Amino acid sequence: MIIAIEITYLISSILFILGIKYLGSPKTARKGNLYAAIGMFLAIAATLLDQQVLTFEWIIIGGLIGSIAGLIMAYKTPMTGMPQMVGMLNGFGGGASLLVALSEYFKKNPNYPVDQGAIFNLPIDQGVAIILSLLIGGITFTGSMIAFGKLQGLVTGKVVKYPLQHPFNALLVLLVLGAGAYVVMFPSMMALVLMITGVSLVLGVLLVLPIGGADMPVAISLLNSYSGIAGSMTGFVLGNNELIIAGALVGASGIILTNIMCKAMNRSLMNVVLGGWANAGSASTTSSTTSPKGDVKSIDSEELAMLLDSVGSVIIVPGYGMAVGQAQHAVRDLTNVLEKKGIKVRFAIHPVAGRMPGHMNVLLAEAQVSYDKLYAMEDINDDFNNTDVVIVIGANDVVNPAARHDQSSPIFGMPILNVDYAKTVIINKRSMSAGYAGIDNELFFYPNALMYFGDSKDAMTKLVNEIKNL
Repeated sequence: MIIAIEITYLISSILFILGIKYLGSPKTARKGNLYAAIGMFLAIAATLLDQQVLTFEWIIIGGLIGSIAGLIMAYKTPMTGMPQMVGMLNGFGGGASLLVALSEYFKKNPNYPVDQGAIFNLPIDQGVAIILSLLIGGITFTGSMIAFGKLQGLVTGKVVKYPLQHPFNALLVLLVLGAGAYVVMFPSMMALVLMITGVSLVLGVLLVLPIGGADMPVAISLLNSYSGIAGSMTGFVLGNNELIIAGALVGASGIILTNIMCKAMNRSLMNVVLGGWANAGSASTTSSTTSPKGDVKSIDSEELAMLLDSVGSVIIVPGYGMAVGQAQHAVRDLTNVLEKKGIKVRFAIHPVAGRMPGHMNVLLAEAQVSYDKLYAMEDINDDFNNTDVVIVIGANDVVNPAARHDQSSPIFGMPILNVDYAKTVIINKRSMSAGYAGIDNELFFYPNALMYFGDSKDAMTKLVNEIKNL
């Protein structure tokens, strides 16, 4: 039986690895999800058979409740709310690791629930794993809930600072590590274990609260990595090899993704880990930017249709505004009518467009836009020079030329899509409002830029109709 369980765990781990590999491309992402789901099913089944379960009633009840809640969340949550849901699920993973670590500690402690003064020994490796599960799981849970609140608008998206912020956070981390070392040596100290749990939960709030809204996608990715590391630590607590492997995969892939996103936003990983050390993404820097002002030229749907009727190439740049307006299907229709006229249409996707990695890819895939038309920033950035028209739909910071030259801007140094190099840039927005970083977009005032005002879905639908009427 033990050999069969371990073989099942091995097969499950291979499926997890294949799942992550296939998730690396929109074309194979569905297959990756399927492989990972099968792997998780095998892992759960093997664990239940391995662990001499006394009663399955509560397990079945919990599974049903969780499944129903998951289905409701999946169907009810719009694509614009997907980053919030990811953040919340990260938190649930961290919270689960924390609770498992606590339950295992209490299970091994003869003084629970009433302190009888009994002395017991806890293997050092298990003690260390329990403390790390409590620390990382606690930070992940409350940190993810704060991230959810920021994205949902329940908590301010601005950078929140307080006196001696970083020294205080460092002191709390040292306090947890010191208390943890003492618990490893003297495991019967239940009060210290509860204190470590409480401080870890507080740390999650203090570390994520100072992170500005512009950096929240990176924070979500980092918290996803934390949830994996917490799960891996829980695997050591339970002595479960499969949980160790699965958690390590999530933790490692999360760190890699976070690093990619940090480069895409010109942030250092340490800046995000330490909670906005350098005022990243703070809206308070808006007044210090030197974006040029001037006359803004606008265009209506009829004029834009006539302009597009005479071009040979178009690049569409989707952003969060497209997600808010649920305009992906109208954008697909626009693509179809342009291609019928012999116009080459492609999509340029910035790594942090939207509020989480792959946000735009998922939206466009939902609308049946061909994967072959989706290009990553590094694959298409050099083509804007040779493009007749770029249509920016709801994107802002990722196309702001201030990132190249304005050293006072919070997005200075962030790689952007070079849309301003095209012959004509059409910017679809509802207003001239600032982007997520809280700064004006100087692209709006460029001589080759035209503002196409309106809700993204309505604006694209009107444009499609006008093109058809030509």
